[in-house]
Amino acid sequence: MSEVRVCKLYKTFGEVIAVDHVNLTVNDREFVCLLGPSGCGKTTTLRCIAGLETPTSGDIYIGDRLVTGLRPKDRDIGMVFERYALYPHLTVFDNVGFPLMIRKHSPETIKKKVHGVTATLDIVPLLGRYPRQLSGGQMQRVGIGRAIVREASVYLMDEPISHLDAKLRAHMRGELKRLQRTIKSTTIYVTHDQLEAMSMADRIAVLKEGVIQQYDRPDVIFDTPSNRFVANFVGEPTMNFIECTLKESDTKASLKAKSFEISVPREWVKSSKAWEKGDRLVLGIRPDHIRIVPPEETRKKKDVISGEVWVYQPLGTEDIYDIRLGDQQIIKVRAPAEQARYVVHEMGKKTLLEFNKERIYLFDRDTGETLTQAQFTQNKGKS
Repeated sequence: MSEVRVCKLYKTFGEVIAVDHVNLTVNDREFVCLLGPSGCGKTTTLRCIAGLETPTSGDIYIGDRLVTGLRPKDRDIGMVFERYALYPHLTVFDNVGFPLMIRKHSPETIKKKVHGVTATLDIVPLLGRYPRQLSGGQMQRVGIGRAIVREASVYLMDEPISHLDAKLRAHMRGELKRLQRTIKSTTIYVTHDQLEAMSMADRIAVLKEGVIQQYDRPDVIFDTPSNRFVANFVGEPTMNFIECTLKESDTKASLKAKSFEISVPREWVKSSKAWEKGDRLVLGIRPDHIRIVPPEETRKKKDVISGEVWVYQPLGTEDIYDIRLGDQQIIKVRAPAEQARYVVHEMGKKTLLEFNKERIYLFDRDTGETLTQAQFTQNKGKS
């Protein structure tokens, strides 16, 4: 298997910049996801690596080979598309073995490799069937088998499971991750689904408008997003954002929004970039880090925030609340289902919230840059 290096990749379609000087290194045997919304350049980047698009400028290396000018068949890649593109007149055996047939491998070699790959994908019983006799998940496994049967240096996957139903998609996420570990392949996987990227990838490249916003491990991207776009795109439900200003006195600091004000450690604020943008801040906090305060605790708590229930969504083990703060701001709160015993669900009923101050983020309101991420551990003894 081989490392992939993309160096200053630039691709335009007329006046539209699809990929804007992207640099990306995918290590040998690594599973990397290109993640972003439609039109962000992730598929174009993948197609340039595959040789299906010609870069406007920049270089692409697979291993030690410069492949920028090579045809797809000369790059030693396997590609899986969103649609299976199976040959309807061929059996599963012949569909999987087709790449070997056109390379004139012997019948014995084809049989051995097809049986090996289909055993890994658990589709051996389907070898005699035609595509019309298969389910969506089975057809996708056949498509994956056809890509990996030729033992390519790199596998490229363009949203291969996005059209499957939710249950099958969840199953296929696990299957693809297990397969990649089994065959120890270098894999680049395009998706707009952050859950797919977070659950499958070794590293994620988050793209926006042809530019990589952040490239790191899933946990790092989730916990320490580089900007508001990344923070908003990764995580479900998405992060809450509330415009605020920073207030400071000799002894304390606070973040003031339209409908509430909460104190924060003064030392933390003074040591961050947020101090320079005190009147142009956005507070970010994930739904998991907001607590609904039980009635018996309200008198003991400081910095509680009052709101009213706007929407209530019971999901079994957890509940999602839309809580309105003041006249307009609506934020999401994720709470364990056990809290339902003391939370009033009816729309318009009052409730009290408590932010986990150690998980607050502050962003520049103008640029979206992450100015600081709370986790005040270093300041706990000072505040």
